[in-house]
Amino acid sequence: MFAEPTIPLALESERLLLRMPTEYDWQPLHAYYGDADSVRYTMGAPCTPALTWRVLAGVVGHWAWRGYGPYTLLDKDEGGVLGVAGLWFPNDWPEPEIKWALVPAARGRGLASEAARAVRQMARENLRGLRLISLIAQGNEPSVRVAEAAGARLEREIEWRDTRALVYRHPD
Repeated sequence: MFAEPTIPLALESERLLLRMPTEYDWQPLHAYYGDADSVRYTMGAPCTPALTWRVLAGVVGHWAWRGYGPYTLLDKDEGGVLGVAGLWFPNDWPEPEIKWALVPAARGRGLASEAARAVRQMARENLRGLRLISLIAQGNEPSVRVAEAAGARLEREIEWRDTRALVYRHPD
C-alpha cells in the first residue's frame, strides 16, 4: 500500500527550492550518481544512466512507502537541479536520517548544510518526536563538515555494511 505524504511535497530555504523528485530530475542528477568521486562513500561505483534512473525511482518509492523522502534541490534563482536532500530510512539503516548529495558544480557554497537545516526544521514541524541522524562512511570528510555545519554532532561509530560508519545526531 502507498503511504499518504506526511511532510510537505515542497519547501524553501534562502537559496533553495526543495521539492519531491520528478522523472525529469534523473538526467541532471546523473552528474552526481555517474561521478566516481561523488559516490565513492555511498554507492561505491558510478552509476550508468539507466542505474541513475532506477536510483531516483527508488527515492520516489521511498516517498510512496514511508510518506516522506529526499527532495530534489533546485536553485531558487536559476531553477537548475543541484542535488538531493531529505529524509531517508531504508530497511537496513539504524535510524531515519537526513541525507544530502550535491552535483559537483554545486559544492563549496554551503548548500548541503542549508538544505539539511531546512529538512530538520520541516521534520520538527511535521514529524514531532522523530530523532534524526546522518550516517556517514568513515573517511568521508566533506559529509562530516556538512553534518557539523548543519548542527549535527558525532554520537558514535558503528559497524555497518562491512565498514565503519559515523552516526551524527541532529539536534531535536
